[in-house]
Amino acid sequence: MDTKGARVLITGGATGIGRATAALLIERGAKVAICGRTEARVRETALAIGAVPFRCDVSREDDVERLVEDAAQSLGGLDVLVNNAGLGTFAPLVETITEDFRRTFETNTLGAFLVGRACARRFVTAKRGTIVNVGSTAARRGFAGGSAYCASKFALTALTECWRAELRTSNVRVMQVDPSEVQNDFGVHAGRAKRKDPNPSKLTSEDIARAIVGLLELDDRAFSPGLEVWATNPR
Repeated sequence: MDTKGARVLITGGATGIGRATAALLIERGAKVAICGRTEARVRETALAIGAVPFRCDVSREDDVERLVEDAAQSLGGLDVLVNNAGLGTFAPLVETITEDFRRTFETNTLGAFLVGRACARRFVTAKRGTIVNVGSTAARRGFAGGSAYCASKFALTALTECWRAELRTSNVRVMQVDPSEVQNDFGVHAGRAKRKDPNPSKLTSEDIARAIVGLLELDDRAFSPGLEVWATNPR
């Protein structure tokens, strides 16, 4: 697709990968709406990069239905969904709190489902559209302490595969990008210590943004079912 003039909705677009992807698409001439839970942060980002801001909790069905309707009206339609909203909780199995497990699934899996469903209804009617789900390498292999996060991302992979099978006949592309560790505030929000200095050998949000935009820019007759992105030689 030609990203110039494309109408794109990015969830979790105020920070990290979502913000970097929105900024890059806007540079390429796309019209972009972003959403997040914190209205002030979403508005600040939107003002800085030229996006259209919306407050939305993707785990709430009423919020999502309103978001997709309002974003489509503001942009003059929708061509692309980047399902990026996500959070992480990490703990050994015996210490995992039920509420943390539920909260992780409600954002990473239920939220992706709700926004994906609302956008897919429009895409199927239009007989065109693209969904990019932002997963994680944790969507492909588990690790100690990752029960909640890995399970939610494995489930996202299942959604991606089901949607792809259902929507291809409506000319709707469904793809998933699975980043390895990315240097942004994701870890801080998950309770990890903030790094003092960027590590030049590790991935940045901009690396993943370029991967997402590269997939979008494939001709509409082509898609990639999934893309893992790893740092070459992290130290």
